[in-house]
Amino acid sequence: MKPNYKNWMPKGMILGTFGGAVACLILFLVFGVSGLLAAGTLKTVLKIVFLVLAIVLALVTLWMWLLYRAFSYDGKRQMSKQIIDGVAAYVILPEGGKGLDVGCGSGALAIACAKRNPMAKMVGIDRWGMEYASYSLALCEQNAKAEGVSNTSFAQGNAVKLDYADETFDAVTSNYVYHNIPSRDRQTILLETLRVLKKGGTFAIHDIFSKVNYGDMKAFVQRLKDMGYEEVELIDTTNGMFMTPWEARWMALSGSAILKGKK
Repeated sequence: MKPNYKNWMPKGMILGTFGGAVACLILFLVFGVSGLLAAGTLKTVLKIVFLVLAIVLALVTLWMWLLYRAFSYDGKRQMSKQIIDGVAAYVILPEGGKGLDVGCGSGALAIACAKRNPMAKMVGIDRWGMEYASYSLALCEQNAKAEGVSNTSFAQGNAVKLDYADETFDAVTSNYVYHNIPSRDRQTILLETLRVLKKGGTFAIHDIFSKVNYGDMKAFVQRLKDMGYEEVELIDTTNGMFMTPWEARWMALSGSAILKGKK
């Protein structure tokens, strides 16, 4: 039995965008090329609008397909696997300890951390929204079984308000989650995750920490240090660690970094 971690670029999104491109092309031919409409301003406008939309959607479809190839666990690039394994390497749990993976998706990071810490347990939570309908609690459990990992559990949860008491976990981790959450203050979401981390526990959070998404992250790192956190560091992952600068630009992943440290 082989695990199925899906793809960070869902096929449904690619097919939907491609379908939109085809529909716009058909409308361009119907209203702009055929004789259905008499020559005039309306026909010219519709012709331009549908042609432009068809081209834009076709280009977006191509971009999504390239992302799909890069992220695929079965492909040559396997960027997703490289990122998951790289983030998991920072998660060190004590014997009998417990870690939390926020936004676990298909369970990849939680399972990778559990495999690296066989004497501890990992909990993965996610809301499993409709935008990633192929991800589910059942899929996470199936993947853990396929990997032969028994020290994991999964549950529904909300990253904005975690259903755990302060200082519950020995480690917290996450990968490409928080930038997807509509918020004007994602630093507060980071603090909510760190709230459930035990004193002495470690954290490793990978995301697109651009100024647009998070504001001033250098100031946030200093804020954590002022709060007593140790070894706080923002590690750029677009310099060849997980991806090249060129890949980060065309994949819209510029600003990707690991926020790591110890409470």
